[in-house]
This record gives sequence, C-alpha cells and structure tokens, in this order.
Amino acid sequence: MLEPRKIRQELQQTADRLKAIRGFDLDIKTLEELETRRKQVQTATEQLQAERNAGAKQIGKAKAEGQDIQPLLDAATALGEQLAGQEQELEAIRSSLHDIELTIPNLPHESVPAGRDEADNEEVRRWGDPPSFDFAARDHVDLTDASALMNFADASTIAGARFVTLRGDLALMHRALIQFMLDVHTREHGYEEVYVPYIVNRDSLTGTGQLPKFADDLFKLQDEREFYLVPTAEVPVTNLLRNKIVDDEALPKNLVCHSPCFRSEAGSYGKDTRGMIRQHQFEKVELVKFVRPEESWNALEELTRHAELILQKLSLPYRVVNLCGGDLGFASAKTYDLEVWLPGQGSYREISSCSNFESFQARRVQARWRNPETGRPEPLHTLNGSALAVGRTLIAVLENYQTANGQVQVPQCLQAYMGGKSVLELVAV
Repeated sequence: MLEPRKIRQELQQTADRLKAIRGFDLDIKTLEELETRRKQVQTATEQLQAERNAGAKQIGKAKAEGQDIQPLLDAATALGEQLAGQEQELEAIRSSLHDIELTIPNLPHESVPAGRDEADNEEVRRWGDPPSFDFAARDHVDLTDASALMNFADASTIAGARFVTLRGDLALMHRALIQFMLDVHTREHGYEEVYVPYIVNRDSLTGTGQLPKFADDLFKLQDEREFYLVPTAEVPVTNLLRNKIVDDEALPKNLVCHSPCFRSEAGSYGKDTRGMIRQHQFEKVELVKFVRPEESWNALEELTRHAELILQKLSLPYRVVNLCGGDLGFASAKTYDLEVWLPGQGSYREISSCSNFESFQARRVQARWRNPETGRPEPLHTLNGSALAVGRTLIAVLENYQTANGQVQVPQCLQAYMGGKSVLELVAV
C-alpha cells in the first residue's frame, strides 16, 4: 500500500509516474471525490463529537444544580443518532478509499526502466558461458523420457495437466538441491531457517499483495474460513511480522524457507506446457528480509548476490535483468530476475525474482520497527527472492550437465548430498 501522502498530497504526480513506468491508469477523479467527501464528513463528525462532549458537561452541571435535565437528555439522544449516522458514512467512505488503495500497485524506483513487457527489460550482467556441445542438446523432457524418472503421464492420471512425478535419482537430486540451498543460505549467508503453514488466509494474501489483484491465480479451498494454498513462501514468512513492532536491535531479520507452491497459472494461456517449466505445484527456497528503510536498496543487492551464488556454485550460466515497469510485480518497487541458460531451449529462462517492496507490504500487514531517533513505530521495508526455484534448477542441471550418451553429470557441490553419486544414468526402468 502506498504512503497516504502519495494519495492525499501527491495524487497527480503519483498517477503520472504509475502511467509512465507501469502503464497503470489511476482513477484520480474517484479518489479526489472520495477524499473531498471524507474531509467534509470527518469535519462534520468531529464537530458533532465536540457538541456531544459539551452537552455531556452541560448535563452534569444541570444535574448538580438540581435542574430538569430531560430536555438535555432528549437533545443528547438526537445528537447521538445524528453522530452515529455521520460515523457510519465516514467509515463507508474510508472503506471505499481503502478498497481502491488495495488495487494500486507500488511506485517503481527511479532505476526501473519504462516498458510494456519482458522485451523491454534491461540486462544488467551475465555470469558463465553456455556450454558448447558436440551433439544436439536435448531438453529435460527428452533427456528423461526413456527412464520415466520424470513422468508427466502418471501425474496427469493422479491430478491433471501441469503436474509431475519424480523417481529414483531425479527425486534424490531434487531433494539434494533443496538441502544444498538451505545449507548455503543458513551457514554461509546467515539466514535463519523457518517452517511455516502451507495454507494461508485472505488477510495474509492481501498483506503481501496477491489479493485482490491475483485471485484467479490462487487455489482457494472450499472452506468457510477462506483458506488458500500458499503460492509462495513469501506470503506466510512476510506475515510472521504482521501487526508487530520490532526493536531496532533486532534488525535486519533474514529468513529462509523451503515450501511447496501452488498456482493455477490462470494468466499463462497455454505457455510452457511442455515439461516442468510452468507447473501447478512446484518447490522453492525463498529468502525474506525485513530491514530499516535506509538499508533496503543495499539489501536488494545483497539478496540478489545470495541467489546468484547458488547458480555459481552449481556452475550454471545465467544473466541478471532489471525488470521494466510493465513486467514489474504488483507490490515491487524494483525486481531483478535471474535467468538461467537452458541448452534444450537455447535461451535464458527465469529461475529467481529478487524484489524490494520498500514499505508497500509492511503498510498492508502493519509490520513496523521502533525508530530509535523518534521513538515511534514506522513501517519496515520488506524484500524477498527465490534462491532458487527448485524444479527449474533441476531442469538447468539436467540440461547443462548432459552428455552425448544421455547421462547427466552431478555437480560437485551436490555429490555429498547424493551419497557420492557423480553421474545419473537415465536408462529405461
């Protein structure tokens, strides 16, 4: 949620920037009308409250002097009814404003380029050279087809399209990647590991910005409590500080969490239907940071480096891109995407998004810190990034480490997690 002054004092400037960078049309007319009416009703409400307080004192004085106070009581009752009506109207106006504000995306940082879609993203840097094979590189589907260790048909029977089952060495490598990522982030990067629910409520999703905008991309349970399957660990981990005030000495808070993720992919319209690229169920290791406002931009660079180091340890070529306004997530002020090289597709594909939300999410969840300079609670800045998406990392390892005879070499850093295994034999079972 944007700072209130962006709506009340800088509405036109805010609308212009959202339009120029994100292509988002802010309904200025409705907001101005509601804000004008809010001020009028609030002033009238405060005046009635003052009259009520003065009347109460007058009743007390008259009663002490033995006067007939019934006329004063009747007037107080009428005034109370009028005040109740004004308060209800004021609450309705505030609710309407709040509903609109929940649909306004975050303001992009000044370093975010304008643009409509991913074609306008800016490449920041590259690491590693794509492997050069003396044979035709195969994608992960063709590589695993003979062994059936990665099976989409079985998953379709169990659940439907866009699910997968893994067996044997592929299931082992998938688990090894998770453990490897968690160990690196906790032991080398200083993150605290957390375990959280895989089901979240509406307030949690609203707090991080998935609701109301992305309702169609969520799996909602048929339950009167409005439960949803978690779309990313960002949601429950960020909500760990909902309605809390953190002492300055406790910052920064750096948390890492592994979780399954569930998405309907309602907006994908048939994209990436082959293989594991875009699934309804997948796993991620997520990094979440809570920091002082003045530290968040350095924190974004640090978080991005931590995600990059996983790719570097795996010797997977990748590039970093700065997302343009049209490709920027709803709640993000700036996002770096890490895109890993996939030889089977001959292209870079997203494997992580690292974002700074500034105070946008913190205002929605009321996550605050006590500023020692003012002694007052103020919104924190929140950041998160995938480090990494596990399924896509598995794909990248399979495709970059493939050999001409259909084997897959195991990266050195994973071998200890796989019982010393150095080669995957993808043979028929």
